[in-house]
Amino acid sequence: MPFSLSAAAVWPIVLLLLSNVFMTFAWYGHLKFTSLPLYVVILASWGIAFFEYCLAVPANRIGHEVYSAAQLKTMQEVITLVVFSGFSVFWLKEALTWNHAAGFALIAIGATMIFRA
Repeated sequence: MPFSLSAAAVWPIVLLLLSNVFMTFAWYGHLKFTSLPLYVVILASWGIAFFEYCLAVPANRIGHEVYSAAQLKTMQEVITLVVFSGFSVFWLKEALTWNHAAGFALIAIGATMIFRA
């Protein structure tokens, strides 16, 4: 598929980026609140995940006008790694090491194969 900077090409990226912020907080944000009971963080995570779905579903619906499903999924995975990397450093205060960077780079290289004609 030829690429253009149409709304259908750009909005899915923006929406997937935002949805991944919600998803990352839903899945990993509770790690800073280990004193809370598990049922509380499960319910909070479900609430946060609702907003993630409200962004991810339209992103895929709009994006499928321009991208294949495999391309949308690949974008989502790469965006997830980028968002999670920042989240891990800034929210969880965990260091990223060279092996994290190397592994993420290999995944990104593999992702480029999905977009080759």
